[in-house]
Amino acid sequence: MSARVLALADPRHSLGAGIWRLADPKISLASLASMFLGACAAARAGPIAWGWLAATVLGIFAIEVAKNASGEIFDFDSGTDLAIAPEDRSPFSGGKRVLVDGLLTRGETAAIAASGYVLGGACGLAILFWREPKVLWLGVAGMACAYFYHAPPVRLSYQGLGEAAVALCYGPLICCGTYLVQRGSVPLSIVALSVPLGILIAGFLWINEFPDYRADLLAGKRTLVVRLGRRAASSAFAGLIAAAFVLLLLEPLFGLSAGVWLGAIAFVPAFLAARSLRRDSETTARIIPAQKQTLLAFLLLAIGSGLGSLF
Repeated sequence: MSARVLALADPRHSLGAGIWRLADPKISLASLASMFLGACAAARAGPIAWGWLAATVLGIFAIEVAKNASGEIFDFDSGTDLAIAPEDRSPFSGGKRVLVDGLLTRGETAAIAASGYVLGGACGLAILFWREPKVLWLGVAGMACAYFYHAPPVRLSYQGLGEAAVALCYGPLICCGTYLVQRGSVPLSIVALSVPLGILIAGFLWINEFPDYRADLLAGKRTLVVRLGRRAASSAFAGLIAAAFVLLLLEPLFGLSAGVWLGAIAFVPAFLAARSLRRDSETTARIIPAQKQTLLAFLLLAIGSGLGSLF
């Protein structure tokens, strides 16, 4: 009996549940937050082209699903996902586990990845040809980061470069790309607006690496948390949080409205997350609340700064 037939016969197999995990709404909030911030900034400068905003959202969401799917294959093959102990499982880390848990076959996962990249690319080409040609390089950079985040030969997340890639993509690239599609250019002020959000989203990835520490170490996945060790990495996480809010305070210097300071409402959950991680950076059950607080922090920053930028 073939491996595919055996996989399909697995009682855990569920195409719908597998796709839902790969879509992972709670993680997709990162890209939605960045698009929301860019769209709010664009709305202040002129009317929104809602159809092109919808194409932007669809394209980025498709690429995100594709990244999750292709990443599942590469992390499964490296042994990272297989090495995660039951006590280190978290709703926010450890991969989507569609292969480990038998929800999808390898072929199905690869097909979802390919479909997502094709759909995302099609949306990008439509924007390129009929709306804004300058989006080309942002699209190419985003697609490359998505695929090579896990894939060889680059494997950004395995080389300690994943955190920087996430900060770049979920901050300036997505936010500025959303603005560019609407307005046709990107002033420095919009880049400045996007940076604190990118840092906080990178912080969300950072804290999500703590439960995976042992598995990543065994599989040779050299994230910055693995490279620094959990104790030092918990201090670095606090530094990331501080940097994001210092930059937020400086944003009016770039010509932005002081209304962006509404994003400072994110400081409370961010501070609580940093304090909690400093107290215990090794027990996953105690890290999960801090993961939730970090997620809330970047959402509040995006909502506060986005709405504040309208005034």
